[in-house]
Amino acid sequence: MGGLPQSVLFCCDHNAVRSPMAEGIMKKLFGTETYVQSVGVVNDLEIDGFAISVCSEIDVELSRHRSRSFEEMEENGEALSGFDVIVTLSPASQRRALELTRFYHLTVEYWPIMDPTGIGETREQKLNAYRQTREQLTDRMQGKWGQE
Repeated sequence: MGGLPQSVLFCCDHNAVRSPMAEGIMKKLFGTETYVQSVGVVNDLEIDGFAISVCSEIDVELSRHRSRSFEEMEENGEALSGFDVIVTLSPASQRRALELTRFYHLTVEYWPIMDPTGIGETREQKLNAYRQTREQLTDRMQGKWGQE
């Protein structure tokens, strides 16, 4: 169990499902102890409705999330080099984060978190897939950075 980093950036493909869920869960678990943000390799999707639903079940509010890419984050004056830890949740975001940070001394970690999009036919099956992703994220954070 490592000490809590001062700042964490979660990354996935679109910043619409896994990384916003991770950002919200991290804020819920650790509050203001850590500065948390999330980005995607591309910003081409709005926050996912199923992600909003399963996070609201644990009192994590995602409906106001605005998706953004690595580029947009940097354009808004927030440098990747300012984060202690970058956690990537998809192979594409892992590659992009490693490319963008190769000259920085910071930790890039890959967490193989399930992409729930496209799993299940019914609403309930889809929600269950998203819940699995939510639980994977929660378990990984608690295992790494400890309980509240």
